[in-house]
Amino acid sequence: MIFDTHIHLNDEKLIENLDQEISEAREVGVSKFLCVGFDIESSKKAVQIADKYDCVFAAVGIIPTEHEQYDANTINEIRKIALSSKKVKAIGEIGLDYYWEKDDETKTIQKEMFLKQIDLANELNLPISIHARDSLSDILEILKKHPVKQAGIMHCYSGSTELAKEFVKLGYKIAFGGVLTFKNSKKTKEVFKDIGLENAVFETDAPYLSPEPNRGKINLPKYIADTVKFAANTYSFDLNELEKITFENSLNILHVEKNEK
Repeated sequence: MIFDTHIHLNDEKLIENLDQEISEAREVGVSKFLCVGFDIESSKKAVQIADKYDCVFAAVGIIPTEHEQYDANTINEIRKIALSSKKVKAIGEIGLDYYWEKDDETKTIQKEMFLKQIDLANELNLPISIHARDSLSDILEILKKHPVKQAGIMHCYSGSTELAKEFVKLGYKIAFGGVLTFKNSKKTKEVFKDIGLENAVFETDAPYLSPEPNRGKINLPKYIADTVKFAANTYSFDLNELEKITFENSLNILHVEKNEK
């Protein structure tokens, strides 16, 4: 069994063929998905999809790159969406992204968004899904000063093993997707090897970041099986054991029951 802990079934590239995409993923062993929002509308869609499909759960939140959408009412909107369904299992994806915009004013706004959504996660007793790009040190500092009661998942982690272990100390799981299969992803491979399976989960980030051999194409939900098989083969894990451990990790961090619908 595989739990895709970060997927955008709410993206226009996937949403038109959801029955087929979900069915094909389930055929290769994917039994649960966390459909993640990145703004108000995508968060609403994530909940709608989760309410329609037994195997789908939702995360709702505002990604840092959407800071221009953020205003005094944004947190109230996210709260309403989060409370609209029991299928909401996390606040996300939230965090900091300094890749495109590095000015201090934007960083300040992003930090405010992050802190407000951490407060919301604690209010609702939910974990968080963290988007971090060129910002891991600031995120770690914030999480140490403003702990998230239920911790969460480091989505698409791209940092060092040393930093990964610091997040693990705070209770976070490290998510691995298609990047793990890339030939030039030496750092990601080292992190996977060094943090211990008990701290790892899998994700697609579909429709983005397809694993080999489909790199560069639209990432489909079923492709997560390629990433899991790559990990098993590369690190000499028994595939069934690898799936079992990471599936349990996903259930635990997202507080999802094995038979929950």
